[in-house]
Amino acid sequence: MKWRDLFENWGLTGIKLNLKFAELEFKPNPQDEIAAWNMYVELITRVSTQSLLPEHGDEKSALDSIYKLFSITREILHDYGMKCNDFTKLAIVVLNQVIRPFTSKWHKACLAGAFSDPEHCKDFRIELEELQEKLRAYTNLLANMAKVEDLTNLENQDI
Repeated sequence: MKWRDLFENWGLTGIKLNLKFAELEFKPNPQDEIAAWNMYVELITRVSTQSLLPEHGDEKSALDSIYKLFSITREILHDYGMKCNDFTKLAIVVLNQVIRPFTSKWHKACLAGAFSDPEHCKDFRIELEELQEKLRAYTNLLANMAKVEDLTNLENQDI
C-alpha cells in the first residue's frame, strides 16, 4: 500500500504529502507496531478522541492535553524512532499538519484570555470536535498498525 492510499483509506484527507513520499510503500515492522500501540493508548485515553460535553471539563485543560501529545510523541520517537520509520513518518505528519495548527491558534488565544469569553470557549469546542474527528481517524490507523482492536469509539457502544 502507498502512503497516499493509507491516508485516504483512513480518512486523513487534507494531509499534504510530498509526491515522492506519497508513492513510498507503507510496510510497518514490529517496532512500528509497538510505537503505534504506545501512541494509540495515549490518544484513546485523552480528550483528543473522547467527547467533552459542554457541561464538563474546561478548555485550558483540554488544550493542555492536546499539546502534551507533542512531548509524548517525541518520547516514543526517542525510544523507537530509528527502528520505526513508518510510525515516525505518520506521527510527524499528524503532529505538524493536524495538531500544530490547532494548538498554535488556541495557545495564543488562551494567553490573550480567550477562555474567559463564553463565545471563544464555544468556538474552541467546535474546533476541538473537528480535531477529534481527525485524531479518531489517526487512532483507527494506529490500531490497525499495532494489530489491535480499535476501541476509539467504545464510549458510544453498548456494553
